[in-house]
Formats: sequence, structure tokens, C-alpha cells
Amino acid sequence: MGIKKANFAGSWYPDTEEECLSLFDEYKSRIKLSDEDFAGIGGIVPHAGWYFSGKTAFTVFYNIAKRSNPDVVFIFGMHLNELSPNYIFNDEGLETPLGNLKVNKDIVEKLVSKFSFVEENAYSFTPDNTVELQLPFIKYFFSDVSVVTVGVAPVETAISIGNYSAEIIENMGLNALFIGSTDLTHYGPNYGFLPHGPGESGLRWVKEVNDRRIIELFIDMEPARVIDEALSSRNACCPGAAAAAISAAKRSGATHGVLLNYTTSYDIHPDLSFVGYAGVVF
Repeated sequence: MGIKKANFAGSWYPDTEEECLSLFDEYKSRIKLSDEDFAGIGGIVPHAGWYFSGKTAFTVFYNIAKRSNPDVVFIFGMHLNELSPNYIFNDEGLETPLGNLKVNKDIVEKLVSKFSFVEENAYSFTPDNTVELQLPFIKYFFSDVSVVTVGVAPVETAISIGNYSAEIIENMGLNALFIGSTDLTHYGPNYGFLPHGPGESGLRWVKEVNDRRIIELFIDMEPARVIDEALSSRNACCPGAAAAAISAAKRSGATHGVLLNYTTSYDIHPDLSFVGYAGVVF
């Protein structure tokens, strides 16, 4: 049994509590609560370094925390393809600069008994930013919550994992938050993807067409179509994670999503290569 050390603290995000809290204060001064109706049981967050997408992810947790107080947070993530296995962390806890988060091993064991996973622990794991960059936000907003972290391949099983996660929560009489971690279109020469050429025309297409298509499917809560759209249009890097979170939130009673924030890395640092980020709540 052990605590998985943070791999990206000090590079992708601050490695001290003081620095994290200072940044959170800055975020809060720049965002506002949504006045739109949503259930507060799920969301889609980005996972780039906080310099690029931290405010967008924080906005999701900030808005949800005003409406719900979950017992457990599921984080679905990892950069996987259709042939990848699914992954699950099965150990004591996860380190953050604000303190450790406890893994809900009862729920992990229920998932492991139902689906095939590569089981990781504090000493044998795949370094993964998609999950880790959310952990300080979760610790900050829901300090006593337990977590379940799952890497989900972009296949139909992702939807089944999401549905069963919601069923577990219902049977246990708990309240849960289901988070899907994914960035959107990776455009430009760094990613070998320039269907509309470099420059302004490519940026406009990403913002107004390619990212918009997948965001609309998030909002409409269409998990199967999210997977198909991402695989065909390259507008989400972790569509299995998004699909699992959407299906779990839908199974738990959410009916629609609300887009809280959309931006790109180009807005922070203009470049020929850039990535889209969306913050959605269910």
C-alpha cells in the first residue's frame, strides 16, 4: 500500500500549497458563477499545464462545488487508443501539494470485478497528466472526498464503465462527481494536423467548426457520438474519458451540459501549433 507521488508538480503546475492557493485566488478573481441550470454531478475539463488551461479546469470545479458536495470523485482520463487496455489506480492514495487524496478501494474493487483493467499502484504506474492535474483542484474544493481514477480507451466499453460507475454509486447510497479529462483539437505542424493550413484560417476552423462539433456533443450528452466524432475528426485526445464521464452523469440524472469556458493555447501564447480547451458541467 502506498501514496503515488506527484510527477508533474513543479513543472506543469506549482509544487507548493502556497503557490497553488495564490493561483486559485487569481483564478477566482477572473471567473464567475454560471447562472445556467445544471445538475452539478459531472464535467469535462482540460489537462494542459495550468498556464494554458488551469483557469478553465478550475472554473468547472468552482461552479460544481457551489452546487454539490460529493462523497467520491471519479476522474476518467489517459491518452489511449482503440487497442489500449483500460487502467485503474488501486492503491492507498495520491499526492497533491495541498495534501493526499484517498482512493476509494471499495469502488475500485467493484470495477475490477466487472471489467478488465491494468491495475497500477504507487510504485508501478504510467505517468499521466490527464488525471494528476485535476487532483489539487479536487483537494481544494472537496478536501475529505475519496477518488477513483480510471484510464478509459475510446471504445464502447467506456460507456459501460461510466454506466456501471453510476450504478455502484447508486447502490452504495453515495453522492459522486464524474469528471472526464480531455483536451480538444491539437492543430499545427507539431501534431501533423493542418487540414486548413497554418495561420488564421486554421485557428478559425478549429474554434468555429472542429472544436464546436465535439463541444455540442458534450452538451447534448451523446457519449457514443463523442467517441466516433473524436476518432474521425481528431477533436478530443481522450474521447473514452469524456464518454465515460458523460454516460455516468447521464445515468445519475443529468440531462444536459453547460459550456462554462472555451479557449485555446493560442490565446495565451500565439503559435503555429495550438490546442483547444473546454470546461463543461453536467
